[in-house]
Amino acid sequence: MRLAIVSDIHGNLPALEAVLADIARRDTDLTVNCGDLLSGPLWPSETADRLMALNLPTIAGNHERQLLACARRPGGASDHYAFEHTTAAQRAWLAALPARLTPLPGVLMVHGRPDSDLDYLLDTVDAAEPAGVRAATPAEVRQRLQGIDAELVVCGHSHHPRVMQVPGGPLAVNAGSVGLQAYDDDHAGLHWIRNGSPHARYARCERKADGGWQVELIAVNYDWSAAAAQARRNGALDWAEWLQTGWAEAPIDPAL
Repeated sequence: MRLAIVSDIHGNLPALEAVLADIARRDTDLTVNCGDLLSGPLWPSETADRLMALNLPTIAGNHERQLLACARRPGGASDHYAFEHTTAAQRAWLAALPARLTPLPGVLMVHGRPDSDLDYLLDTVDAAEPAGVRAATPAEVRQRLQGIDAELVVCGHSHHPRVMQVPGGPLAVNAGSVGLQAYDDDHAGLHWIRNGSPHARYARCERKADGGWQVELIAVNYDWSAAAAQARRNGALDWAEWLQTGWAEAPIDPAL
C-alpha cells in the first residue's frame, strides 16, 4: 500500500497542482488530505473546485471551522478572504468534512492532534526557543496520542514535515504543507514556522512486506513567485514574503 498525504493547501492552487502531478508520477494507491484547504489570500474558490472534483478522503482543519464561523462574525484576514471568495456550495462541502478519518485499517488522519485541531502533534510551542517552537519529544507525543489505536497517524497543521516512531505507539507523520512554508502564530505562545525554502511539501508512506511503513518527506518545485504575486495583489504582504522565501522573521526586540 502506497499512501500520499497532503495537508495545509491554504488555497495555493499552483502548489497543489505541482504536488498532484508529482504524486501521479509515482506509484500511489491512495491520496488523503489532512485539512486547512482554502484559507489564505490566494485561490480559495478555484482550489475548492479542484478538491471537490478529486473527492479525496479529506478532513477539516481549524481553518475550515474558522472560515465557516465568518458567516456569524468577521474572522481573521485569511479565513475572511476565503469566506468571501467561496460559494455556498463550497462552504457546505467544508461543513460536511469530518474532524478525523480512518481511510485504511490502522491509519488515522487528524489535522493537529486527535483531540484538538489547534494544537500541534509533533511540534511544541516553547518560549525558550528562538523561533518559539521546537520538535516535540517522544514523551510529549506519546501523551498526546494516549488511547489512540492506530499503527500510522498522519497529520498536518504545524506545516513542519516530521516523522516520529512513538515508543510503544504508532508511527506519526506530519506531511508538512502543500501551500505555505512559513507563518507566525500566537496560539499557545508567539512562534514562527520556517521551513527554509518555498517548495510545496507532502509525504508518501509505503507499507513494506514486513508490515512496517517507509516514509518519504517530499519537497516539490512550483511557481511560488506567482503565488507570492497573488498574495501581494490581495494586500497580504506577509504571505507574499512567506510564499517567496519559506521564512518568517521574528521582529527585532528594540531592547536588544
